Amino acid sequence: MNTIIGLIIIAIGSFGQSSSYVPINKVKGWSWENFWLVQGIFAWLVFPLLGTLLAIPEGSNLWSLWNSGGAWLAVFYGVLWGVGGLTFGLSMRYLGVALGQSIALGTCAAFGTLFPAIFGGKDLLRGDGLMLLIGVCITLAGIATIGYAGSLRSRNMTDEEKKAAVKDFALTKGLLVALLAGVMSACFALGLDAGAPIKEAALARGVAPLVAGLPVIFLVTLGGFFTNAVYCVQQNVVNGTGKEYLSVKGSGLVNNILFCALAGVLWYSQFFGLEMGKSFLTDSPVLLAFSWSILMSLNVTFSNVWGILLKEWKGVSRSTIGILLLGLAVLISSIIVVAIAQES
Repeated sequence: MNTIIGLIIIAIGSFGQSSSYVPINKVKGWSWENFWLVQGIFAWLVFPLLGTLLAIPEGSNLWSLWNSGGAWLAVFYGVLWGVGGLTFGLSMRYLGVALGQSIALGTCAAFGTLFPAIFGGKDLLRGDGLMLLIGVCITLAGIATIGYAGSLRSRNMTDEEKKAAVKDFALTKGLLVALLAGVMSACFALGLDAGAPIKEAALARGVAPLVAGLPVIFLVTLGGFFTNAVYCVQQNVVNGTGKEYLSVKGSGLVNNILFCALAGVLWYSQFFGLEMGKSFLTDSPVLLAFSWSILMSLNVTFSNVWGILLKEWKGVSRSTIGILLLGLAVLISSIIVVAIAQES
């Protein structure tokens, strides 16, 4: 029962993340870098900090908790993760959405799951390590299938639409960027692993397992915010868009801030849910180690469900929809296979 509860909590957080881009269309009068920076303040600073406050031990303080070890390494991995977030967009530019997203997310799921296991000395060719590797392979197969469905969908586009979608297509450069995006994005999982002493110290001081890992999440997102903030401010200078922040007046400014806040809290919910869900998986070590891949799989699944609901797949053939659904089924099966193997 605990396993099911944990997976449901992770799924709820994943659904929140997959919904976080819906409010973008409600932000008016701001360029992308403006929206990205403001929502990032909420997603990577405000809400992670609020979550962290839930995990301060009674009679102690946050600084003493962070001094337990691994804090600076967690921030460093967060900076690298921030690079992954920025290069993810470039992978779409050079390869298109279907291929770029599939490679980047697939790489992120794989490395984010396997890196901590390898660094922890786990043998991936035996026992639990082998089951972990099999689960990752199934995840990659599902994401590849969804990517193929995306490529079939693109065939329905006109030449003008294709040129607009992938006007800077460059296979070699795109593959390198997508791989970099996936590896760097996987550094979030490494940041969580590096901050394990902080989580252990919180647990030892009586903090509830549901929230004990939240101070580590804040450290990782803090590093990611630094990377993204530097890039966005640089874009403000180059594009002259800094003035847009205050060019929107009155209710328009309030509207933008509220929808950025909504996007931020929805984005943060994935890692809030991940940490809470993991507290229910402590009796299932393989599922616990596989939790990052579970989150990435659900992110891809719910994102495509939103795509269907928003009619982004309108007009494609039934066979293409069938391949998309097959890919989603394979992603979900990776979770089921690992769960069944853990229980057996």
